[in-house]
Amino acid sequence: MAVESSAEATWNGELTTGRGSVRVASGAVGELELTWRARAESRASGTSPEELIAAAHAACFSMALAHGLGQAGTPPERVETRARVAFQAGQGITGITLSVSGKVPGLDQAGFREAAEAAKAGCPVSQALAGVPITLESASLEN
Repeated sequence: MAVESSAEATWNGELTTGRGSVRVASGAVGELELTWRARAESRASGTSPEELIAAAHAACFSMALAHGLGQAGTPPERVETRARVAFQAGQGITGITLSVSGKVPGLDQAGFREAAEAAKAGCPVSQALAGVPITLESASLEN
């Protein structure tokens, strides 16, 4: 059975001077403010669709990597992922960069990097965003 996730957004006014908000149905986070300035000019306040994509991608990638490592017999103690989504006004999302670190007993750096590359390819959010270049910038192992 498929599990559905949902969110709602409201926008008031025109793009560059208007403002809006986004809410996730689960209530896991409060209502988040949206503005064009926060999206295209400054990350000083509010959020953006790209920041929400980054959060989703970091979470999905971490879960995919933990799953792959566990399936390979080297379950992680910890996986931490940072996703950066680049947005250029007039072009859209121009790229996504993932950086991951983890603590995985019994695994070497090369094995961790290989598992991270596999997670990048297998993560459902990575697959949904396949039209955008996704780079695994770093995969560092702590032991």
